[in-house]
Amino acid sequence: MAHDLVIRGGTVVDGTGSPALTADVAIDGDRVVEVGRVDGRGTREIDAEGRLVTPGFVDIHTHLDAQLAWDPIASSPCWHGVTSVVLGNCGVTFAPVAPGGAAFLAEMMESVEDIPAQSILDGLSWNWSTYGEYLDEIAGLPKGVNVGGMVGHCAVRLAAMGERSLDEAPATADDIAAMVPMVDEALVAGALGFSTSRTHLHTVPDGRHVPGTNATADELLAFAEVLKRRGGVFESAPRLIGRDDPGEDSNRDEIHMYGDISRLAGCNVTFGLTQVDRVPDLHLRVLDAVEAENANGARLRPQTTSRQIGILFGLSGRTPFDRTASWRALRDLPLAEKVARLSDPLERATLVADADSTTDSFPFDWTAFHPLPNDPVRHDLGPDDSVAAEAARRGVSIGEAFVELALELDGRRLFTLPFLNQSLDEAIGMLQRPYVTLGLADAGAHAQQIMDASQPTFFLTHWVRDRGAFTIEEAIRKLTSDTADLFSIPDRGRLVPGAFADVNVIDLAGLALHYPEMAHDFPGGAGRWIQRADGYESTIVNGEVFMQAGEHTGSLVGQMIRG
Repeated sequence: MAHDLVIRGGTVVDGTGSPALTADVAIDGDRVVEVGRVDGRGTREIDAEGRLVTPGFVDIHTHLDAQLAWDPIASSPCWHGVTSVVLGNCGVTFAPVAPGGAAFLAEMMESVEDIPAQSILDGLSWNWSTYGEYLDEIAGLPKGVNVGGMVGHCAVRLAAMGERSLDEAPATADDIAAMVPMVDEALVAGALGFSTSRTHLHTVPDGRHVPGTNATADELLAFAEVLKRRGGVFESAPRLIGRDDPGEDSNRDEIHMYGDISRLAGCNVTFGLTQVDRVPDLHLRVLDAVEAENANGARLRPQTTSRQIGILFGLSGRTPFDRTASWRALRDLPLAEKVARLSDPLERATLVADADSTTDSFPFDWTAFHPLPNDPVRHDLGPDDSVAAEAARRGVSIGEAFVELALELDGRRLFTLPFLNQSLDEAIGMLQRPYVTLGLADAGAHAQQIMDASQPTFFLTHWVRDRGAFTIEEAIRKLTSDTADLFSIPDRGRLVPGAFADVNVIDLAGLALHYPEMAHDFPGGAGRWIQRADGYESTIVNGEVFMQAGEHTGSLVGQMIRG
């Protein structure tokens, strides 16, 4: 019997957590048909001896909602073994949209997620009004990865309430009655769930909080009733504060509300959770509250990252000194011209002096501001690796050290300022709890600020291969079936007969991060950080080889994932 594709002799890690085994994998059409000894030949065969063979990774926290319209391969996740992505996180979506509402949704996405509004407006057709029509639009796009999405509270509220959606006053009964059918329509059409934002960090351009930030429990529970009927996940950017109000544990109240939503709807509730140095016990108190709710029948699944979340700086992007006139004048110059000016003694002296004049006013500690290593790319960085430490070693000022370092790698040296999950030990301690899932990679978002979509590669290299913090079986489960099951994504995240044939063939020993770089490939030439990797020899989506050694094969057979 001939098969369309046979992957021969690899170490199969099937995504379930079961022990790895040496086996063949046979694929016909878009499905896995055999895992074990496959006697039949394949029309195409891949020799995977000495390689890992895993399910494709499922990234549940992306903001690729617009990018997929002009970037069908979904970079950077495609370079890191990701074969399925979830859109619509944090309540910010492009549907439903009332007539004339496109510009507001685009500007809100830019304000919240740093995706240029003009790129969004130019890159999307806006041929929809309901969320179901939006899903149909995404379904019709050529795409290399599988795509599902949640309907966002911000868009629902704006479509139902207009300008009043931004008020702090509670929604009326009539307002809720107008919103509920929109959420129902989205779930019936195939949305994977409902998302909202409650953090005060998310604002629209004029500084007001995004719609839904101040929604009452009654409003959110009305949506839970829809989830109870239709199914789906509830996702939130939560409101967590560092210090409890006197006499009131507001964080525990927030988590208790999520518990009520989960129990009412019978659904999973997931939200972002990170460690921060300035409130060192915040994540631990939240986890205690989660465990209490789960013991009382809830299904709460916080998600966190496997590494620090940090802002990238450098000559190819932004620098810490751009608010000074001399540095601001460099912003839009080609990289080679920036290097030339910084290499000229007179211009350099002015730039260093201006940088040094501002270092004391920055709201961060220079001992936490690090040049990003390049061989290999690392994130396990401490004070001894900082710009401050390097300045002391060189006997120069902070500004001079920054310039000297920035000119390395032909001006491509980058710097990272971790601001969330600053303690890697605490971050991995969260992930070692069975109910905490791997998320928050934020692909597509914060385009000129962060590059966290490479998370799977960092997780597998730093924590699994190099540190042994997880077995390979548990690590692959966290990247595949755990995230797929959380969002009730059927037949993905497992390498078993009958599953969709989303597969990675990985050289674990050769797995390595490339250095981040700035690409100007958004509509209008807007820039974004991208990052590639070595070690992913083949990434297969729905039975076709999608990426080969980091290069797109031309295959675009990604499917729409509907709830």
